[in-house]
Amino acid sequence: MKFKDYYDILGISADASQDEVKRAYRKLARKYHPDVSKEPDAEERFKEVNEAYEVLKDPEKRAAYDRLRRGGWHGGEEFTPPPDWSAGFEFSGGGFTAADAAQFSEFFESLFGAASPFTRRGRRAHGGFSVRGEDHYAQIFISLEDSYHGASRTIRLQLPQYDAQGRLIKQERSLRVKIPRGITEGQQIRLSGQGAPGLGGPAGDLYLEVRFKSHPVFKADERDIYVELPVTPWEAALGAQIKLPTLGGWVDMKIPPGTQSGSKLRLKGRGLPGTPPGDQYVVVRMVTPEPRTEQERSLYESMARLWSRYNPRAHWEDVA
Repeated sequence: MKFKDYYDILGISADASQDEVKRAYRKLARKYHPDVSKEPDAEERFKEVNEAYEVLKDPEKRAAYDRLRRGGWHGGEEFTPPPDWSAGFEFSGGGFTAADAAQFSEFFESLFGAASPFTRRGRRAHGGFSVRGEDHYAQIFISLEDSYHGASRTIRLQLPQYDAQGRLIKQERSLRVKIPRGITEGQQIRLSGQGAPGLGGPAGDLYLEVRFKSHPVFKADERDIYVELPVTPWEAALGAQIKLPTLGGWVDMKIPPGTQSGSKLRLKGRGLPGTPPGDQYVVVRMVTPEPRTEQERSLYESMARLWSRYNPRAHWEDVA
């Protein structure tokens, strides 16, 4: 997938005002409209122009896209969205539906498609002259340890909007958030009354969608936790008692004799808390030391002679 530079497509600078974005769009839309243009690629260019305008006219999409672009991406480069690319922005979710993504590119879909916070619409409740404020949405990244123990953290959010001169600005605010013990990735924390203000009615709510930060040891799958365990050949062959990290602290784990690389061992109830709690799965990975001395090489050669009849690839003979 290629990165699209929406500013280049509209022929404007990255600090263009809202009026400049609108003028550039109208000019190019007239030029490439398939009903009037004689350009050979008019239809494709018309779609590109519409896609660029869909992003740059909206302060929320534009602010998040700008942060991506400032990361050094250039038009035409191979691109995969970083998992946290939209974190820290507060979205109202209005003005766009997932169905609209069908007319745009794969690049647009990867950023603003069905799985994006941009596609969610805030709820409004009408009653007489009172209007409930829109709900807002944001993604936050937390550590696995915060989920395991529960925590209280200060988060900072930016709400992008245009000022009176049509320039993109970001309102910032800090919130103290209680992270429930055992919350899993994709679940939401609801902050009542922290969305948009109402018109004679209550404010909307703020929904924080939880994502987990990358961890050097653990990986989560729902409530289950996975860890890769490096073992030596003799530990795997003879069995061993190994100290193993869990989110709740270190535990002693018995490696059965004859354990194979790729084997999966389970520690019941050692995953994220819940009803029931998750488990921790230990995936064994064999690590073979490189022989660095003549004595070490001689030992490997003795092993090769001792197990000369053992063929770990014997099952291949049935394939040929």
